[in-house]
Amino acid sequence: MRYSFTILTLMSIFFLTGCSSKKIKDQSFMTSAVVDSVEASKLNIFQPDDKSVAAPVLIFIHGGNWNSGNKDTYNLLGRNFAKKGVVTIIPDYTLSPKANYDDMAKEVATAIKWVQANVKSFNGDVNQIYVTGHSAGGHLAALAVMNPKYGIDEKSIAGIILNDAAGLDMKNYLEQYPPTTKDDYLATWTADPAKWKDASPIYFLNKNTPPFLIYVGDKTYPSITVANDRFLKALKPFQPSVELNRIDKKHVPMVTQYFWPYSDRFDETLDFINKNKK
Repeated sequence: MRYSFTILTLMSIFFLTGCSSKKIKDQSFMTSAVVDSVEASKLNIFQPDDKSVAAPVLIFIHGGNWNSGNKDTYNLLGRNFAKKGVVTIIPDYTLSPKANYDDMAKEVATAIKWVQANVKSFNGDVNQIYVTGHSAGGHLAALAVMNPKYGIDEKSIAGIILNDAAGLDMKNYLEQYPPTTKDDYLATWTADPAKWKDASPIYFLNKNTPPFLIYVGDKTYPSITVANDRFLKALKPFQPSVELNRIDKKHVPMVTQYFWPYSDRFDETLDFINKNKK
């Protein structure tokens, strides 16, 4: 799980996204300081041009090993989903070592609550809010929805999409590899084993957990493969039909595939959304 996360700039393919969407940049969503940071996190909104009907909503949480990454890297992902008729919202969150997992999850939960309260203004359907994330973002998306301490009604989220998610069972991982200052893991997870369990979405699965669509790269990091296998086994009693969708890709290409508008992942996501309409 100890890895560096880099995304190549792909502006050379920007023309593929077209302009059939509207971007609202740097929208504030933190009404008060959730963490002690110099600058409050903000979000970007990608709105489809077609406003004839209320659109499903997808909140994407970026990855980066909990200590790197930013929302603006994923403009192509946001525009591509908006072109498919999905209001797409990409928040930032304060990174380690300035914040730990709890601070980050609070910010993500705050962004979700802001979306629930305001997405009608952007022609989004409040009954069709889906949360997704890649790598560390998958962990934070799931944790913010599933851990009741963050105040999200699980029934208010129509589905969760995990894309090569890390950290789904940090308790199991950190018991084997205790956190050190490397990669800011001690700052992110603390040295308290009780916090490791609190940080692990796997321990909050229940009958009200939203439906899952789960992707795992065949060439991803072993720690991600192990955690997703454990998560699937724990999820099965509540969602018997769910399976891991294995894609022949490494970890970073699992998200950069969304920078191309013709990826099969878009149709699969739309199928998942249509299947779970409320």
